[in-house]
Amino acid sequence: MAKKGEKRKLIGLVSEESGERIYYTSKNTMNTPDKLSLRKYSPKLRKHVVFTETKKNLGRNEVKPKK
Repeated sequence: MAKKGEKRKLIGLVSEESGERIYYTSKNTMNTPDKLSLRKYSPKLRKHVVFTETKKNLGRNEVKPKK
């Protein structure tokens, strides 16, 4: 039996304090429909801060226009 579709989506995690996006992870959208928020280490601030899921496109599925 073939798979119907991929349930896991690639998301970026953005720091709430500095606004940097340095962590990427995958998330099963069927099991966790709400926003993901994790406490991770920020090398820029050199401490642990809360990173939340972003809705921004990561640019992986876009076709870039030719110059």
